[in-house]
Amino acid sequence: MVRPVRQVRAQDRIPDDMPGGVPRDLPGGVELYHLRPDGGILLADREGSRELGPEREFLRFIDDGQFAHYLVGDAATSPERPSNATVKLGVVGPRSAFTPHAHGGEHFVLSLGHAACGLYDEARGRVTDVPLAPGTLIRIPEMMPHSFANRGGTPLTILAANTGYGIDHEDYAITAAEAERRADSPGGSLAGGRTALAAEAVTDYRALAAELRDIERAQRVHGLAATTVRERLAARLRRVAAALEVPR
Repeated sequence: MVRPVRQVRAQDRIPDDMPGGVPRDLPGGVELYHLRPDGGILLADREGSRELGPEREFLRFIDDGQFAHYLVGDAATSPERPSNATVKLGVVGPRSAFTPHAHGGEHFVLSLGHAACGLYDEARGRVTDVPLAPGTLIRIPEMMPHSFANRGGTPLTILAANTGYGIDHEDYAITAAEAERRADSPGGSLAGGRTALAAEAVTDYRALAAELRDIERAQRVHGLAATTVRERLAARLRRVAAALEVPR
């Protein structure tokens, strides 16, 4: 049975089944996916939110009645037309956050716990904080300054995919300090620079550094957001559910 597709625009209320709520001012290009326990997938972006359905966003997946939605690459990806991406598991320490940074390519993170992502919205000139619940996947466009934090008191497992870059590449995670170094290099502040896969105009590293510093200031002023009572209760219930699934 195919569930009806619901269209909810940003000026209306956010659906109750998007955990944590979705800010009405998501930066352009950012997408949130909630992988629901009933098998449904809810997509939210600046325009609002909707449930993905086979009649629109899905492609046939090997057999009739099976569906796929590409995040990296597309149906024509092949050795002659590679998607050039890395996929990895990561573990984020309890109540900790990464140094704010920007990636040279688009970035996807699936959170399996309670996390938060601070995104710099260039169009509005401010930092937007997006809470992430277990089963939420976020898409971050290339070169968007952001931070990622574990709001919980236990290690957080994530699944991260990056187009084009492994951790050792100089454009994998550009911090404010690195952006300032590039801006101070000969011609850097005037001519900017281009990352290896950049599709847009050259990067203004001075502006990028200032945006990353804004996220750092927001972290210092507000600190790490905590999990709510409901989230902590839900985490306990998930642990009970996981224990019940282990054969005895």
